[in-house]
Amino acid sequence: MRYIQGQDRQQINLFPVNLDGAVSEDNDVRLIDEFVECLNMQDFGFQMGPNETGRPGYHPGVLLKLYLYGYMNGIRSSRKLEKECKRNIEVMWLLGCLNPDHNTISNFRRDNPKPIKKVFRATVSLARHFNLIGGVLIAGDSTKLRAQNSKKNNYNQAKIDRHLKYIENKLEEYN
Repeated sequence: MRYIQGQDRQQINLFPVNLDGAVSEDNDVRLIDEFVECLNMQDFGFQMGPNETGRPGYHPGVLLKLYLYGYMNGIRSSRKLEKECKRNIEVMWLLGCLNPDHNTISNFRRDNPKPIKKVFRATVSLARHFNLIGGVLIAGDSTKLRAQNSKKNNYNQAKIDRHLKYIENKLEEYN
């Protein structure tokens, strides 16, 4: 039986694959990159000053791109985001092959909660500007709201018959 064979890992390619060619033109990471590049990070409250001693830090825009990527893909853990930086081609393209460690990612979240909220508000206003969301206000006063297809609103023939029988019994008791 024949199978599809992979390439030899030691094979040298004549034309090297670059990261830009590996990420398609309609990939979400390109949207994240454009969005963060358009933001003025100081206006949102991110601290932009360089470290006075020690190793230089990462630009807040780089860490924000990683945070937004994690949010869009359901990756909340800073350790998992650190792994994605080393193995995911999309993240490598997005961050320019930078590999922040989990402490740096975690500290970025801890130190910038208000600027990150402002960025998410900016994404909502941008989506509203391009009519990607409706903007209908739904408010709840801590009341438990049932889902649209909850057990109470989901009907089948047996449930309808049982409900009609209940109503008939109540009418008979009343009469």
